Amino acid sequence: MSGGTVREGGCACGKTRYRIAGEPIMVHHCLCRQCQQQTGSTGVVNGFWESDRVELLSGNLAEFSVPGGSGEPHTIVRCKDCGSAVFSHYGRLGRLMTGVRAGSLDEPGSITPDVTIFTAEAMPWVRFDTDNPQFEGYYDPREVLPEESLDRLRALGKRRRADEG
Repeated sequence: MSGGTVREGGCACGKTRYRIAGEPIMVHHCLCRQCQQQTGSTGVVNGFWESDRVELLSGNLAEFSVPGGSGEPHTIVRCKDCGSAVFSHYGRLGRLMTGVRAGSLDEPGSITPDVTIFTAEAMPWVRFDTDNPQFEGYYDPREVLPEESLDRLRALGKRRRADEG
């Protein structure tokens, strides 16, 4: 792994452990109905990294494919032993980008959402951080993310178009 920030995390039973290098490209707080159903909660917070920055240290994983909001599959990666969701892969960038469930990080507060999305589908009693950009649906990353994050997304898109991942 390259230098810089290193985070670790894992599942509820402790058998699955992972390590991530660097800062996330972006962090989403998603309140869509699909995330509510998939988590059994109000939504989910995912930090997104290039998959080659995410290293599985231990554990056995199981994958479950559900319909994604884009119409492409959303793969939820869970610990095979306890069922805790630790990662997600979304159709647009396939296996090139990994969504890491913030709650699975050893220090979940070490990442902060860049945006809150699908506020129109939020449960009526959910309150929003007024300092965080909010969108009723999805958003245009070019309007919110710093240039460095956009460059990383563009690089992943280029790799995807070249049939990687």
